[in-house]
Amino acid sequence: MSESKFFAVISRMKYINRWALMRNTINENISEHSLEVAFIAHVLALIRNKRFGGNVSPERCALLAMYHDVTEIITGDLPTPIKYYNHEIKGAYDEIEQKAKNTLVSYLPDDLKEDFEPLFCKTPQEEEAWTLVKAADKLSALIKCLEERQMGNTDFASAEKSTLESIVAMNIPEANVFLDEFIPAYTLTLDEQA
Repeated sequence: MSESKFFAVISRMKYINRWALMRNTINENISEHSLEVAFIAHVLALIRNKRFGGNVSPERCALLAMYHDVTEIITGDLPTPIKYYNHEIKGAYDEIEQKAKNTLVSYLPDDLKEDFEPLFCKTPQEEEAWTLVKAADKLSALIKCLEERQMGNTDFASAEKSTLESIVAMNIPEANVFLDEFIPAYTLTLDEQA
């Protein structure tokens, strides 16, 4: 078998910082962010199953979340205001992102490609799981905004407001549960959390 560079490339997630247009008190890379999104996606799936009669795999949601931003190793983290500025930019970015996905899959041994491809390419069969991953992604962004504000960084105030509004607009009951039951603790000090 030939050598595969897939995991060597994936390990570079730790070098891609998020929130490039913002003054950060603590830098966050896509590796850290993806792990947090995986934690949140996992619990959103559990909440859906236990409280709302769902039947989605929490483990699959966590796995999809681990890989949800992996293309940014190639594309970088394009700031949201730029990515969604207009349809032409969004379309061009989607095309670049698809090429990045194809490139990453090409780094895998042939016998593993079919197992990894669904982790990068959303399929209709996993739409429910991807919806929870998207909600988890936004909740992670909200947590970053809250943490920055707790550190006295007011640069994140409008991002916090718009992110919260976008989560509420998603109208996902599990995300609302997370907002009500878990988010308040992020504003507590370590002593208050104990």
